Amino acid sequence: MTDTPANQPRRADLGKDPASVSGMFDGVARGYDRTNTVLSMGNDRLWRVATTRAVSPRPGERILDLAAGTGASSVSLARSGAEVVAADFSPGMIAEGRRRHGPDAPGGGIRNLSFVHADATDLPFADEEFDAVTMSFGLRNVNDPKKALAELLRVTKPGGRIVVCEFSHPPSRAFAGLYRFYNDRVLPVVAKTVSSNADAYDYLNESIRDWPDQPTLAAWMRDAGWADVAYRNLSFGIVALHRGVKPVRPRASGSAAEGTPAPR
Repeated sequence: MTDTPANQPRRADLGKDPASVSGMFDGVARGYDRTNTVLSMGNDRLWRVATTRAVSPRPGERILDLAAGTGASSVSLARSGAEVVAADFSPGMIAEGRRRHGPDAPGGGIRNLSFVHADATDLPFADEEFDAVTMSFGLRNVNDPKKALAELLRVTKPGGRIVVCEFSHPPSRAFAGLYRFYNDRVLPVVAKTVSSNADAYDYLNESIRDWPDQPTLAAWMRDAGWADVAYRNLSFGIVALHRGVKPVRPRASGSAAEGTPAPR
């Protein structure tokens, strides 16, 4: 993994300035997936499988994978035959994703997977463009997560679904104590060994501690307009999968679609 360039911020802070967050991820893009696998003790792969199953992608669907990073989660979704758009705010992550999976990648890449630079709070997509939207470990890094949830609703078709996979808070006090010990004492040491930018993982720890619990995120999703919101814990609540559906607009009473003759 290459060192973080001197002109890029080594870490963001809880203010989550977009330029700082983007620059920090640019600097760790090349070794990001490997480092995550080490720090999560391989659980990142299990979380990816659970997220893909929750999204339940189908051939012919159009799916937005926001905060896709280098595209590991997007590849998992694209294997279904769905058309997947991998979007991220970090140009470095997008470039690394294209290098690995784009048309110039070995073997021609993945044809039903495209990469787009995008701001989660101002998505460059049309209204009701996607059958499903998903975001893994990215909502926590957005400076206005409630606005991002509203933007995801805007670009989803009525009846379409959302899946948010994000770090959360273990409900067991005993396990939460062990988890906090790992994050505070063990993770920084391991990050210094496997990453050229251990400072970025100090931010990771801080952002997890500052992030709201499962019921609070569920309430944010409902406030944004998502319906049938539910969540389930993964790895004892270290991570939670939140799901929801965009409501289908009711047909107007007496419309032609209900069998009433249309006015001439």
